[in-house]
Order: sequence, then C-alpha cells, then structure tokens
Amino acid sequence: MLQDILQAKHLGGHKLHLRFEDGVEGDVDLGKFLKFTGVFEPLKDPAYVGRVRVEPEYGTIAWPNGADLDPDVLYSMVVREAIPPYGDA
Repeated sequence: MLQDILQAKHLGGHKLHLRFEDGVEGDVDLGKFLKFTGVFEPLKDPAYVGRVRVEPEYGTIAWPNGADLDPDVLYSMVVREAIPPYGDA
C-alpha cells in the first residue's frame, strides 16, 4: 500500500476524514479500534482528537504528544481491505 496521508479533517467525536496521495479518501472512527491507554490516552477527549495534524515526513497523522498511527492501517480501514502480509506487497 504505502500511501501517504495528505489531509486529515476532524469530523467530531473520534472520527476523522483522511485523504491519501493516490486520491483515496474516507472516514475512520478511532473509537472503534483504539484502546485509549498509554500515548493514546489523550485521544479519549474528542477535542484532543481535533488537534490532529498531517506529519508529511512520515506520511501519517499525529498529535502534539507524539502519538501517531500507521498510514497503512488507516488506508486499509478506508478501503476496507486487509493489509497484505509482509513480503506479499
């Protein structure tokens, strides 16, 4: 996959709209797959989710505390396909 995230928009609650470099875009609900512990604990607060930013160096999204998410995981959620096993890409 390896598609960088170019844009992220907070939709309210734990939902984000993401746009990837290949033009694919869609919504993800972080509340459905994140355990809000450790570095992700601040994301329990929807206002903190809204502080999301695109981290162009890594092609993903991040928050002020350094939390980030794998863009391949997010892409697979948007296109609703499983991530291929390592070496099969």
